[in-house]
This record gives sequence, structure tokens and C-alpha cells, in this order.
Amino acid sequence: MQILNHRQIEQKIRRLAIEIMEHNTAEKELIVAGINRNGMRFAELLVAELRRLAKAPINLTNIQINPANPLATPITIGMPLADLAGKPILVVDDVANTGRTLFYACKPLLDILPKQIEIAVLVDRTHKNFPIKVNYYGLSLATTMREHIEVELPSEGERSAYLR
Repeated sequence: MQILNHRQIEQKIRRLAIEIMEHNTAEKELIVAGINRNGMRFAELLVAELRRLAKAPINLTNIQINPANPLATPITIGMPLADLAGKPILVVDDVANTGRTLFYACKPLLDILPKQIEIAVLVDRTHKNFPIKVNYYGLSLATTMREHIEVELPSEGERSAYLR
């Protein structure tokens, strides 16, 4: 079942960017870190909109993590951790499921002292197993544990989100 179509996703991205900028207007810089492939793709779309609205630089980086086993391989960030110290960081993923991937994606950031860490997702599932608070979401959805949310964010063509 489709829960978001292309037009709705575009609207969600615009609204999220406005909300993020409202809460970060005084910042001199914002670091946006997308998780893995789909989180990074959503981060790219969000950053494009943020850059339209922002006066300050919006810097994009990626976080690579093994979602099935977050401790099996090192979690890597696409820029030196020292460059993130003292700066606001927005961690971005397409879907917040149990919160595990987001929780472990934030782990390397605890080795530095960022100004703040916030989380933005396109779809937030309301049942979390980890202490993660999503600050910005396009759609909040109560689902059963058996249901799965799939987000499609191709660089060309229709974007959509499905509940399966």
C-alpha cells in the first residue's frame, strides 16, 4: 500500500527544510549526515532544499553502518570527526524503524563534542526499541512489527513510500 507519492514526498521535504531552518536560524553552519544509501539520498534531497533557504553553509556527509549488525564493522563518517566538533549535526535516514540504526549511527559522534545532534527522517515508525527521539519527520506512522516500510528515492523518476 502506497503511503506517500512523489508529490507528497516533495511537500514533506519542503516542510521539513523550513522546520529545520526555523530551529537552526542562528547557526553559522549545519552538518547534514545521511545514513547509508537511502538515508544519504534523502539527505541530498533535503540539503538541496535547505540550501535554498539557508544563509549559512549546509555541509553534507555520509555515515556508513551495517544495519543488520552495527558492531560487526566500523561505523564510518565521510568527514573527519574533528571537523564536526562544536557544530550542529542533523543525522538523516529515510525510515526510523526500531531506532537501532540511528542509535548506532550517532555512536561515533559521542567521541567528539558537537553543539547538538538532531534526527530527521521521512517516515517515523512510532515503536522504538532504542532511546532515539526523531526531531523532524515527514510522516509518523503506527505499524505492527510485521509491517515494513519501503522508501524509493530514485534520482530520476517517481519517488514513493510503501507499507508492506
